[in-house]
Amino acid sequence: MQIAKVIVDIPAMQTNRPFDYAIPPAMEHKLGKGMRVEVPFNKRIIQGFITEISDHTDFEGELKEIIQPLDIEPALTEELLLLGEEMAETVYAYRIHCYQTMLPPLMKAKYEKEIEIVDELDEETFYGLFQGKNKMSWENAVDRGILPRLIELKRSGKIEVNYILKNQAKAKTVQVYYSDLEMDSLEDAYRSLKKSAKQQQALLVAIMSMNGTPLTSKEYKDQFEIASSTIRTGVEKGWLKAADREILRDPFKDRQFKKTEAMALSDEQTAAFQMMCASIKEERHEIFLLQGVTGSGKTEVYLQLIAEVIKQGKTALMLVPEIALTPQMVNHFKSRFGNRVAVMHSALSSGEKYDEWRKIHRGDADVVVGARSSIFAPVENLGIIIMDEEHESTYKQDENPKYHARNVAIWRGQHNHCPVVLGSATPSLESRARAQKKVYTLVELKGRFNQRALPQVEIVDMRDEFKANNRSSFSMVLQEKITDRLQKKQQVVLMLNKRGYSSFIMCRDCGFVLECPNCDISLTLHMDSKTMKCHYCGHEEEIPHTCPKCKGHNFRYYGTGTQKIEEELQTLFPEARILRMDVDTTRKKGGHEAILSAFGRGEADILLGTQMIAKGLDFPNITLVGVINADTSLGLPDFRSSERTFQLLTQVSGRAGRAELSGEVVVQSYNPDHYAILFAQQHNYEGFYRTEMSLRHKAGYPPYFYTALISVSNPDEKKAQQKIYEIHEILQNKLEPDTIMLGPSKGSIARVNNRYYFQILVKYKQETKLHPALKQILDESQKENARGLYISIDSEPVNFF
Repeated sequence: MQIAKVIVDIPAMQTNRPFDYAIPPAMEHKLGKGMRVEVPFNKRIIQGFITEISDHTDFEGELKEIIQPLDIEPALTEELLLLGEEMAETVYAYRIHCYQTMLPPLMKAKYEKEIEIVDELDEETFYGLFQGKNKMSWENAVDRGILPRLIELKRSGKIEVNYILKNQAKAKTVQVYYSDLEMDSLEDAYRSLKKSAKQQQALLVAIMSMNGTPLTSKEYKDQFEIASSTIRTGVEKGWLKAADREILRDPFKDRQFKKTEAMALSDEQTAAFQMMCASIKEERHEIFLLQGVTGSGKTEVYLQLIAEVIKQGKTALMLVPEIALTPQMVNHFKSRFGNRVAVMHSALSSGEKYDEWRKIHRGDADVVVGARSSIFAPVENLGIIIMDEEHESTYKQDENPKYHARNVAIWRGQHNHCPVVLGSATPSLESRARAQKKVYTLVELKGRFNQRALPQVEIVDMRDEFKANNRSSFSMVLQEKITDRLQKKQQVVLMLNKRGYSSFIMCRDCGFVLECPNCDISLTLHMDSKTMKCHYCGHEEEIPHTCPKCKGHNFRYYGTGTQKIEEELQTLFPEARILRMDVDTTRKKGGHEAILSAFGRGEADILLGTQMIAKGLDFPNITLVGVINADTSLGLPDFRSSERTFQLLTQVSGRAGRAELSGEVVVQSYNPDHYAILFAQQHNYEGFYRTEMSLRHKAGYPPYFYTALISVSNPDEKKAQQKIYEIHEILQNKLEPDTIMLGPSKGSIARVNNRYYFQILVKYKQETKLHPALKQILDESQKENARGLYISIDSEPVNFF
């Protein structure tokens, strides 16, 4: 008997291991590792992943059989199965969560509830409640409002609730028509037609010319001008048969990509390329930190490295941090490598994601370009993994499993004996420190590809503007430079790292601030939808006209968002064509690409946006970049706030003067003497790195220490607080004395979505007892989940609030 070891779709401590199932005789030697299967578990039917096929079991009872496979080939490769096992250990997650994270949404398990009669019911109940049937859907019971009566029947053992697994992954098909008739039969049919039946004659001629090749109704119309009604006639007369043909949903079917050729590399680029190429040819795992100033030509180096990998018959993974970067990156790669490029990011529809995943899974893609989750693409024979803008926090997943794409990339690089390239103009301090210690190999591009100078950066002290009675969001210097660019028909990029209209509204009579009813945070005004929104839980309500507290009508709007800036900008420059790019304007599918394409075609003079415009944009006519408020992230309760400010300012500055025209940058700040702003003005990464490392060393933060964040949440504040103190006591008793614990403390936002948050930050250098202690805390928390208490562990967190 063949035995399958299966990880079942129940995320719990007790099920976080493989269970043995007998493979039915008809399926023996047909199932394989990585396949999804339908299995019985207790009284439920659930999904599982086969992790091993064996002929041995330690289970002494009678094994349950696998019901059926959900795939005809493995959904997960052996590499991804191993990766999931490793991830579960390192990020404190369940294996089932790790495996599901690797699949497109349509392949994740979906269950429907069904109510079944298991004991005899009286006639009135059978016909009144169950309408004379033995089963009823859960939705039917809810719609009819009969759940209270069903609860009574369940308690008396008359009915059971079954969970039915639904496989959502369905291929898209189109109807095609083909003929299996012999040529003689087709010719006979043609001769039997009346001379007036011109369309039918044309159809038979077309069928004979196609020699059995199936065509859609549209293809018959386009190629032979045959109407769909004639096709139906052909089916009725037996000349044609209908069948379904699977087609892939292509998100780029309406796009034309102009073929590009490899460019001549500069001396710096050539040296970098050759160093990394040696690792590819020798099939040697090495981690390269490619540090290149903005405009230094990192993308061309990536393209040529991948071309080398493809030449060797291998595949490549190219990661970008945000959807906003994907359109331009897709253009680069599709133009160079054509249809052998697959694209994976969250802006695609579920069907498109599924089909791009299948394209990769079938081996029809040599190159995968995408955001964070594309690191799990089922590519075989990997030859290189590249992470562009490696410093970006979006590479870290905030929800379980809390993995960092960089760590997954390094694991896959080791497994495939291939190089990993981490590219950035402003590497994270952790990566730069590892390069300094020779853990990573540092490769530098110090000059711009076209030998152009980096843009001049001018800092404007907004306190002086205030003293000069300028109440505008735009300094006089920035206003003058925008006017100059508009006259010269050049383009301007303006960044404000905030969306919405105002940060909050306050009653001037009593000081009341409208807060979210579910979170301890003020609501943000959005003028386009005329609503107040919470950016944490999604709560939305109308703008108040009367103060709920004092019934006054005197409201004041505080703070500045992108919508408000757009309004002010249009008032100052009525002739300017403005595009706004933030979460609100890019919500619709294709929103990022539509805005960037319009700006690239010169249909707008000014692009105003949040941090999503700071990276990756490469338009030759941008000669001015303005940062409305450089201080937005400086005041956040996070030790990385200075690093993020420096990175953001450096990145957005790099959008100016990338081609023949020289560029200028204006940075507005209320803290113009802050070292992060001054170093960004000088494009001085090395100076910032030394200063920030010194401060991190004194404060005991990464990269000098490792960190782990333990969070507890509960709808009851006292229960959450009590639990965090229990955890603190457990850790105090188990960990080494030199391990530092900060907290317990409230979360920076103490209440989100009606749950109260408390946390402990653990800082350590060498701590062998931490991992088992955290595993114990997580395992024991299983018993408490039913009572609404959740414990989360984040190894090396990137966000602390």
